[in-house]
Amino acid sequence: MAEPQTTATAGQSADQRGPRRDNRRRPDFVPEEKQFDERTLHIDRVARVVKGGRRFRFRALVVVGDRKHKVGIGIAKGADVTAAVTKATDVAKKHLVAVPLYKGTLPHETDAKVGGARILLKPASAGTGLIAGGVVRTILEVAGVSNALSKSLGSTNKANTAYATIAALQSVTPASTWITKKAPAKKTTAAEKPAAAKAAPKPKKSEK
Repeated sequence: MAEPQTTATAGQSADQRGPRRDNRRRPDFVPEEKQFDERTLHIDRVARVVKGGRRFRFRALVVVGDRKHKVGIGIAKGADVTAAVTKATDVAKKHLVAVPLYKGTLPHETDAKVGGARILLKPASAGTGLIAGGVVRTILEVAGVSNALSKSLGSTNKANTAYATIAALQSVTPASTWITKKAPAKKTTAAEKPAAAKAAPKPKKSEK
């Protein structure tokens, strides 16, 4: 009677298979953490009129940040949604800006206007959270701002609102540049005192 064939190759038993290529069963395997937090803010379908009709593509608005002090936004188009998001993410990573933070919030009040959109940002005390919505809230979150107040004025266009928020964050001055220490009081010597400052003789009491 013929022996059943095994799936192992010649000279190698079935129990001596090689390790998995992705190493998912290794006890010391740790998945790689993402360096940036990537958020898709808006996806729109755009059309271009050509000779044979209209050609549709997708436009993606993406924000990227490290949740510490860097943030960037990017807009790109692609034949499908995945390609548009990938291109926009690469654009955002190439245009990161540093946001100076002070105790989890902004050092001072700031505002900026891009197109018809105007964004006003204000610092807030600890525990307030982010009083913002939509695009502004997402950008502040990935930038690492924990407490802030905001107000969106004018246009509601998401692209202009995002660029206005980035412009407002870029205009923030670090707290280390405007917080100054008081200079110690200068001691005056006897030679520098004016002559009028010398003690005058006491007036004599009037005789009764």
